[in-house]
Amino acid sequence: MSHDRFVSPLSERYASPAMLALWSAQERHGLWRRLWLALAEAERELGVDIPEAALVEMRAHLDDIDFASVATYEQRFRHDVMAHVHAFGDVAPAARPFIHLGATSAFVTDNGDLVQMRRGLELLRAKVVAVLRQLAAFARTWRAEPCLGYTHLQPAQLVTVGKRATLWLQDLVLDLAELDHRLATLPFRGVKGTTGTQASFLELFGGDHAKVRELDRRVTAKMGFASSIPVSGQTYTRKVDALVLQVVSGLAASAAKFAGDLRMLQAFGEIEEPFEREQIGSSAMAYKRNPMRAERINALARYVLSVEPNANQTHAVQFFERTLDDSANRRLVIPEAFLATDAILVLLQNVTAGLEVHPARIRARVRDELPFMATEVLIVEAVRRGGDRQEAHEVIRRHSVAAARAVKDEGAPNDMLERLAADASFGVPVDDLRAVLTPARFVGRSPEQVDEFLTEVVQPILDAAPGEAEAAEVRV
Repeated sequence: MSHDRFVSPLSERYASPAMLALWSAQERHGLWRRLWLALAEAERELGVDIPEAALVEMRAHLDDIDFASVATYEQRFRHDVMAHVHAFGDVAPAARPFIHLGATSAFVTDNGDLVQMRRGLELLRAKVVAVLRQLAAFARTWRAEPCLGYTHLQPAQLVTVGKRATLWLQDLVLDLAELDHRLATLPFRGVKGTTGTQASFLELFGGDHAKVRELDRRVTAKMGFASSIPVSGQTYTRKVDALVLQVVSGLAASAAKFAGDLRMLQAFGEIEEPFEREQIGSSAMAYKRNPMRAERINALARYVLSVEPNANQTHAVQFFERTLDDSANRRLVIPEAFLATDAILVLLQNVTAGLEVHPARIRARVRDELPFMATEVLIVEAVRRGGDRQEAHEVIRRHSVAAARAVKDEGAPNDMLERLAADASFGVPVDDLRAVLTPARFVGRSPEQVDEFLTEVVQPILDAAPGEAEAAEVRV
């Protein structure tokens, strides 16, 4: 690796090898050659006089790209697509007269980008499914463990550790549905010509409209797409890019929600991300165990979310059949959105595979807050023993306020139950009050909701998944 020039952290530290390979120059320009081959094959099948030797030579040189030769041509022509046309023609001389026949640059650039985006979505999908599997196991294990719920970042009615995990799962399930819809409907640009009118191909086939339509269909099928976009300018509408990046950024947002929750839970001492045996949390404070993976998820997600609006901004200024101010922008935005989101999911896989739960800490925090949350149950218990509902309410209100003040101002333990038991007007012994306050009584249907959600929603997704995504290494 060169140390005297900038290297993107996405390639050096964060993204997986598979995603890096997908957006490499080798992959991009190998796709261009495959597109030229598919075009030549389809043209020959429909009657254009292209010799078989031309196709044989093209097939033999799809991946042995001489990038030095390409660079020389591009310096001369100031045109990247034509540089690759000439370099391909050098190794496939029989095909030289037919490479790029009837096409415009967008034939390879746009169609190639769509292939890469589709493959990128497939790579992301596999990682999402792996995370779903891990979070589902976590939710099942902790389905019934009561913990503090939070609204407004203030302690609220109890939930369970597993129920909270279903909220993280549900976000990803919704993202997966959007991703699958985009995969199912992503169009190919196809064979559309210079301004989208297919005029050059109509000339090639002597005015035969049916052959031009068939050429579009055949090339689309050869590249593995069910359909091409019905109409286009020189490029496919950049609205498609915006729709794809909505899916990608949605994954980043869901991961960020999870990571933010985990960072707070780690601050509470309830749940922590994995921490390796020799990992250093702080160069100065040796005791520190920082949530660096979750923090990195949030950092990368903020970047992806800042990039996502760019696609709609680009679409909005593509005047008429196209302008070129999308090109340099898209070379940055699209690959980096995929690479950064891939890096986020690499981290998410790692974190969800090794979450550490501290039940004793969770239970201690529940004990501290539960008396405040159980006022209605305590009122019912007082009435059951002959008390007056309104009087019981006032007694509880008075003692709960005083107990809360002591906790906050004096650092005292929550002695609300002891205060109630000592008040003769309430009339319930402290042991009976404690018996009423069983945490599991206050989680509602949380365990059952976990079971139902995993069985009815998550498990069918996991059962239909083709295979497990290999976990990529997390680098510092």
